[in-house]
Amino acid sequence: MLYQLSNQKMEEIEEEVFVKEKQLQAIIEENLEILFNLLFVASEFPVGNFRLDTVAYDPDTKSFVIIEYKKGKRYSVIDQGYAYLNTLLAHKGEFVLKYNERYPENLKRIDEIDWSQTRIIFVANEYTNYQYGAVNNPNLPIELVIAKKYKNNLINIESLTKTNSTIEPIKKVEKTSSEQGLSKEISIYTEQEHLLKGSEEIQELYLELKEIILSWDSDIKVKAVKLYNSFKLKRNIVDIQIQKNALKIWINLKTGQLNDSRNVARNVSEIGHWGNGDYEIVIKDNRET
Repeated sequence: MLYQLSNQKMEEIEEEVFVKEKQLQAIIEENLEILFNLLFVASEFPVGNFRLDTVAYDPDTKSFVIIEYKKGKRYSVIDQGYAYLNTLLAHKGEFVLKYNERYPENLKRIDEIDWSQTRIIFVANEYTNYQYGAVNNPNLPIELVIAKKYKNNLINIESLTKTNSTIEPIKKVEKTSSEQGLSKEISIYTEQEHLLKGSEEIQELYLELKEIILSWDSDIKVKAVKLYNSFKLKRNIVDIQIQKNALKIWINLKTGQLNDSRNVARNVSEIGHWGNGDYEIVIKDNRET
């Protein structure tokens, strides 16, 4: 619930339902970069047998994102999600063409897109326990977002966290029956998969550093992408690549924004690098943290 505080008195702010999905869609599309750090590509995009509500591009993972808006609760996030993701992968050229039409100054080729990190986001006022349970699996490229509108033009956007994503010993996982309909081209990268790339000492160092970063803000989330683990609020704060004998860290700040009195960071703004930001730090043991 949302409250207005006046003279120490709390008054509940009444929720207003989005009358039409289009109203919610227009708000999300106008604020994609602020909300999800995504670039808008197309609205009501016809492809195959479907019309996709919103197509966006994730510059961090170099992949496309489908966003669907739902007013009611009687739909399967799994079935619809798989159908849309598989359709995207079957029509790659159409998505790249639409992106290039939108951003002619930054043209992409099909082989420059990381299709393995394609994902879908559902946005709705609420979800049933069944819907949430169906996608509460870190191996699924499906995310749920709750959007609520209140009086006085207040809006709350909340991404639902998957609860079973704690670090556990990794083992080879075959697709479950509920995942059989998903294209094999899509890969789900996990934090623990990256963790095991490091030696035992580096794994311990990563977990120690992770604890420090998460202590900065309770809303920081860890998201694994193809080559590193990202620590995110609305945007990436820090990206960490786990190597066998070191952690390579990128700080998402522009040149001149980092107070580096010890001169431990390297400016990589003019050279190719993974991760976000202009500063890179390599740590090999906890004496350097």
